[in-house]
Amino acid sequence: MTEIHPGQRVAVLVDAQNLYHTAQSIHSRNIDYSALLDKAVQDRELTRAIAYVIRADSPEEESFFEALIDIGFEPKIKDIKTFSDGTKKADWDVGMSLDAVTLANHIDTLVLCTGDGDFSRLCSHLRHEGVRVEVMAFESSTAEELIDAADSFIDLGERHETFLL
Repeated sequence: MTEIHPGQRVAVLVDAQNLYHTAQSIHSRNIDYSALLDKAVQDRELTRAIAYVIRADSPEEESFFEALIDIGFEPKIKDIKTFSDGTKKADWDVGMSLDAVTLANHIDTLVLCTGDGDFSRLCSHLRHEGVRVEVMAFESSTAEELIDAADSFIDLGERHETFLL
């Protein structure tokens, strides 16, 4: 698969919930989205950066969404759903996958920031279509099949001083 070079068109898709929960549970810290985007792009041509987030009516989330915009991300926001039994659910797996497939003809590289193994099939599909797939996540909570399906993997946990606030 193609190596990294300055002319590559890159899209960065961030599963914010996945990264947030891992950063909190393992390190009790937050993600530095600016450093994440810088490393994901690596002096290549950024085509699109999307952060998939959940609105849970937390007081600080609107400022978080605005900060993402200032950094260079397009936030896609989904409201959390509460079911009659009290359980809550919100995930972006289908939305992220559809965006990745839609972007595939316009990019050379997709940087997927998640540890969710559900995306391993997406990685395989994109690579078959000629798109380089890079995954950035915490290895300790990343599905092995996702790491195996990607062209490269960056462990955010190895450089927590860079990627965590």
